[in-house]
Amino acid sequence: MKKVLIAFVLIAGFSFTSQAQDIAPNALGLRLGDSDGFGAEISYQRALGGNNRLELDLGIRDGKNYDGFKLAGLYQWVWNIDGGFNWYAGVGGGLASYGYDDNRYDDDTFVFAAGDIGIEYNFDIPLVLSLDFRPEIGFGDNNPYYDNNDLDFDIALGIRYQF
Repeated sequence: MKKVLIAFVLIAGFSFTSQAQDIAPNALGLRLGDSDGFGAEISYQRALGGNNRLELDLGIRDGKNYDGFKLAGLYQWVWNIDGGFNWYAGVGGGLASYGYDDNRYDDDTFVFAAGDIGIEYNFDIPLVLSLDFRPEIGFGDNNPYYDNNDLDFDIALGIRYQF
């Protein structure tokens, strides 16, 4: 039984390795979305290897009772599904600062940890579209942006030019 399990793990590992795809050295574009209001981010991706990359996002957030900015950095692993379709997962964190219209809260600057999982399509032209889900855990004193135990779910659509 132990040999079968080891063989299965090795075969699965080789199949993930064989499906790895070279990603563009650089990609620059926008990431649009947010779980509570509207958020737009300038997004930059830099390839670190055959299927690893770094993503940096700098953006604004505009909600019902707040305005702010957010800087996020994520390390991502990318796997090919079929043709131009890829899926990716990553971990990272960032810094955010929010000003609140509601007098119950003071303005706040805080750090957060984030995960990321998504799907993307690389067109034949140097364009990639993506949809991702980014759970974030915020660490701040006065932070109503993260409603449930400092946890927020950020969903966004990305469009990037690859070069």
